[in-house]
Amino acid sequence: MSFWQNVNPSGAVGDFITVFRQAGNNRWRIAALAAATTFGLFSLLTGESWKKPRALPEITYITSWSEHRTAAETQAFIAENQRRKDAREAQWKEYDKVGQDAWMALGRATGINVDKLKAQADADKAKADAEAKAKAEALVEPAGKTPVER
Repeated sequence: MSFWQNVNPSGAVGDFITVFRQAGNNRWRIAALAAATTFGLFSLLTGESWKKPRALPEITYITSWSEHRTAAETQAFIAENQRRKDAREAQWKEYDKVGQDAWMALGRATGINVDKLKAQADADKAKADAEAKAKAEALVEPAGKTPVER
């Protein structure tokens, strides 16, 4: 069954004509005001641009190093950065251990053999680490050998 089967515009047109005739002497003024308002709004809307201008990229220059830094300053910065990174990783490992202990306690309380699951997970992780290490070593050229010697 189609929606348009029940649509009949003749009733709407007839209602409009009836209301227009009942408006009295002001009907032409009201019609003109409605048309002017509609035309004015549409002309304002069509004059606006809906395109946003493309933002120009912002260029940020690295200013954390002075121009005349020494190799010792660079090495000290690298060492400090590595120390912070190692401390952050140690903290994450501690958080992971606390979380793992909590989940293992919950597993033991519900009757799950968490030691077996942990051993399996450790074996899977060791296997994945070994595969990743082998893949990385295969990509790196052996030290001291030229491409001809291989």
